[in-house]
Amino acid sequence: LAIIRAINNNTAITANITSIALTVTGITANNKVYDGTTTATLNTGSANLNGVLGTDVVVLISSGAAGTFANKNAGTAKSVSISGFTLRGIDAINYTLTQPTATADITASALTVSGITANNKVYDGTTAATLNIGSAALGGVFGTDAVTLGSTGVSGIFENSNVGTAKAVLISGFTFG
Repeated sequence: LAIIRAINNNTAITANITSIALTVTGITANNKVYDGTTTATLNTGSANLNGVLGTDVVVLISSGAAGTFANKNAGTAKSVSISGFTLRGIDAINYTLTQPTATADITASALTVSGITANNKVYDGTTAATLNIGSAALGGVFGTDAVTLGSTGVSGIFENSNVGTAKAVLISGFTFG
C-alpha cells in the first residue's frame, strides 16, 4: 500500500515587485549673466519621458521643475541640478523618476565706475588727460559680494588732441579685486 501524504498548498510566500526608474531627456538650462544667485531657468518644452513599459499611462509633470547651478560664480558648462519633476497617471505608482541634470554658462556681470572727472586743459598737441578719481565709486555689485576698485595705473586720453568742448575722455587701468 502506498501512503499518500497531502501537501498543504496554502503556505504563503512573499516577494517584492519594485518600481522601474524612468529618465527625462530634452531639458536644457539657459545661460545667464552673473546675478549673485544659483537660480537657473529651465527649458522644459522638449521634455521626453523614457522607459515607460507597453501601454502604461504615465505622464511627466514639469510645472514644479526648478534648476539650481552648483554655485553662483561665473563659469562655463556649469552643472545644473534639476528637481520638481513628478509623475502622474494610473500606472505612475509602478515607476520612480530620476531627475535630469543640465549644464549652462554664467558669464561675468558688467560693473560700472562713476564719480570720475577729467580736468580741462590748454591745447598742447597731446591727448593726455588729467583725471580726478578721488570720488570714484563701483556700481553693479550684487548683494553681499565683496569687490574692490583698484586705481593704480589709471589713465585718461582725450578722443583727439584738437581744441573742443565736452570732448570724450577714454579711461583705462581700473582693476577689480
